[in-house]
Amino acid sequence: MSTIDHIKASYHSEVPSAEGLRVAIAVAEWNSNITEPLYLGAVEVLRRQGAAEICTMRVPGAFELINASARLKAEGYDAIIAIGCVVRGDTPHFDYICQGVTQGLALLNAETKPSAAPVIFGVLTTETMAQAEDRAGGKLGNKGAEAAETALKMCRPICVIGK
Repeated sequence: MSTIDHIKASYHSEVPSAEGLRVAIAVAEWNSNITEPLYLGAVEVLRRQGAAEICTMRVPGAFELINASARLKAEGYDAIIAIGCVVRGDTPHFDYICQGVTQGLALLNAETKPSAAPVIFGVLTTETMAQAEDRAGGKLGNKGAEAAETALKMCRPICVIGK
């Protein structure tokens, strides 16, 4: 589903309370003109939903989000949100970074021991800076805020038994 289709979708589950939850956010400093609005969007959602604690760890770039997220998960946070932005350039560097970050965060997210804390992928991977701006508070919303909502939904999932 495209971002615009998701925005227009008629069903979105309610965002659960964050009361009592300790949430960590790892934020890449590279492309800070994008990552900072994403970070602020995430913090706004967590505060509005009553998070007990919000820890922020800033790292140089998107690749370092893997190590930061692993460290934060080991510290026992209820959820970790990884926020970054990689914009395609003229070299294959984009592909290597995007693939590495995606695989690294996916592996952390699949780990259930010692903690089943979700690791949320809040990393924009765009062709242009304009596309990133559209997703960092522009016409396509704020993906940082969406990442925080996802974190809360994963901490307190709604399970429905039936058909």
